[in-house]
Amino acid sequence: MKKYIITVNGKKYEVEVEEVRQEASERVSRPVVDKPVAEMPKKEVKKEPKVEPKKEVEEKYVPEGAETVEAPMPGTILDIKVKEGDNVKSGQVLVILEAMKMENEIVAPRDGKVVSINTTKGASVNAGDSLVSLE
Repeated sequence: MKKYIITVNGKKYEVEVEEVRQEASERVSRPVVDKPVAEMPKKEVKKEPKVEPKKEVEEKYVPEGAETVEAPMPGTILDIKVKEGDNVKSGQVLVILEAMKMENEIVAPRDGKVVSINTTKGASVNAGDSLVSLE
């Protein structure tokens, strides 16, 4: 007879298993009596989600005649790749916007100069919100 310790739903049981070398038709089944082994203390790990307050987008002054680059979808600003006063080329990455667990590069629609950055890193934005203004 062999002894094993089996865990079922967090409880440990000591069981004895007998090896039978008879034909299947001659086997006699008998109930297995199990006795619980001293219970191991359970470690309950509860992870509380980190909740950061959403930053509101601050309204900034946009110069007249400047073209604004807007958020194409709601999301969170992960990174701002330019600074005010930078000269940018068409297609250059201005902002990284996370939406639906994907990082989206928001690019400059044309060559120009960054006159204002209308968002902050970590801010939640809606579709159509102004991100960067180009002159």
